[in-house]
Amino acid sequence: MTQDSHPAPTENASIDCGWGRLIFGNTFDDPKALATTLAAEQHTRRDIAFYVEDPQVVLAEAPQELFLDPSISFRLDLTAFEPAEQRLPGLSIRRLTTERDAEAINTIYAAHGMVEVPPHFFWSNRDARAITVLVAEEDETGTILGTVMGVDHKLSWGDPDHGASLWCLAVSPHARYPGIGKALVRRLAEEFRARGATTMDLSVLHDNSEAMKLYEKLGFERFQAFTIKRKNPINEPLFVGDYETDGLNPYAQIIVKEARRRGIFVEVIDAEAGLFELQMGGRRIKCREALSELTSAVAMSICDDKRVTRRIVSAAGVRTAEQAPEDSPAARAAFLAEHGAVVVKPARGEMGDGVSVDLRTPEEVEAAVERARNVCSDIIVESYLDGEDLRLVVIDYKVVAAAIRRRPMITGDGTHTARELIETQSRRRAAQTGGESTIPCDAETERCLAMAGFGYDDVVPKGTEVTVRKTANLHTGGLILDVTEETHPALIDAAIKCARAIGIPVTGIDFIVRSPRQSDYIFIEANERPGLANHEPQPTAQRFIDLLFPMTVASEAAYLSE
Repeated sequence: MTQDSHPAPTENASIDCGWGRLIFGNTFDDPKALATTLAAEQHTRRDIAFYVEDPQVVLAEAPQELFLDPSISFRLDLTAFEPAEQRLPGLSIRRLTTERDAEAINTIYAAHGMVEVPPHFFWSNRDARAITVLVAEEDETGTILGTVMGVDHKLSWGDPDHGASLWCLAVSPHARYPGIGKALVRRLAEEFRARGATTMDLSVLHDNSEAMKLYEKLGFERFQAFTIKRKNPINEPLFVGDYETDGLNPYAQIIVKEARRRGIFVEVIDAEAGLFELQMGGRRIKCREALSELTSAVAMSICDDKRVTRRIVSAAGVRTAEQAPEDSPAARAAFLAEHGAVVVKPARGEMGDGVSVDLRTPEEVEAAVERARNVCSDIIVESYLDGEDLRLVVIDYKVVAAAIRRRPMITGDGTHTARELIETQSRRRAAQTGGESTIPCDAETERCLAMAGFGYDDVVPKGTEVTVRKTANLHTGGLILDVTEETHPALIDAAIKCARAIGIPVTGIDFIVRSPRQSDYIFIEANERPGLANHEPQPTAQRFIDLLFPMTVASEAAYLSE
């Protein structure tokens, strides 16, 4: 259908968007017909009935099947919309053109827990005018960092008012540029305005305050339009609510949700601490996130002291980093002279607190020692090895997930200061992780900036990349990239060997590696309470519940072999 076509308005209209159908509720005169259309939703898809004029009547047709979506509708007046004068530096926004684009979009969707679209749908509909899919591409690397979908209502069902709508705005959690979502929305609005569309609508969940602020800044205004959806597993949090997991962090929530899905009773003991008890039949197990009663106190004490952990795994034949033999400035200076760069960390601690990496002068080392002693009086100084930080999750002595943890970086735009870029990146990381990941503006970040020749208040030149933390911990802004399918068997074997040596059924084993596809590694530490939510879509929570309640296992799980 061409842009100049003028189709007659269609009754009972809908359009397939790949993730499901967008159903135009205002084209249905019969509420029963709309309820029947929603009932035909395909498995794993997510249909949306928008512009429903009498939602209470439609719900009465199928009260057990349908629910009123708790969303807010926004509208942009395209007749008054002004195109942006400047484009976002370092990025190009264009239409989807290749299968690679389609795969990249699904990667971004998966990172946000959105329904993925069969790649062939994107590819086969790339020239369709009713659906427009835009991507934001990084000029230097060609990486797809964001996407948005738009629907032309005139071409979809013959809308006489020529409206349009925006769907599936998503930005990669690994994006370093601010303003990508805003740029995608503006570009889509420009395209619809050029076609003669008068409005562009969208629906956003009532609790997504950050998205609402973005749309309001762009000139969108609220208007009344009701949305109805079908009660399916994808939509479950919207019609059941999150009250049962209210207060639990994402690491506890992922386990609790999987347990409830299997019919296991959950009693939250202390939500703030992530403590809960799982019960089925006569079996009762207390957990603190991924730490359960199946982990012995001895195994936990081994993980708690990094010096003991190193001795235990080293005795089992696992390769470890060299450590300074004495706790004195002279011994540390001699060790630094021998190795060129060192790591200082507290013997006990978690979440990267007190850890300093790639220290190259005695003054830096001693300052780092003081920071580490604020966390634990006993400190460790070991040789620094440049490479990638690999976390392997071992459950029941099988590796179920592997991920590279990347250090947080900022990319200069020639306008904003380093502090402003860090704060922008930190807000994005916090939004993507439920507040779990932020970049602290502390002495360690200041040191890393100084190594690159910048201070907090310096403007970073356009295109300049700066590593702002030398550690890759999620809690201090690190990024997590799944590499489960490409991890070398030798690394898998070494991680299992560590877990067996410690005698711990659930653990996160950290290595420094040249590449996850190569066999070289150095053991860093073992975590007795790994964050299972960090490794989605790998089935970490499923395997954890398999271990705790083997009677609930429906079928033989697929693991990386021992």
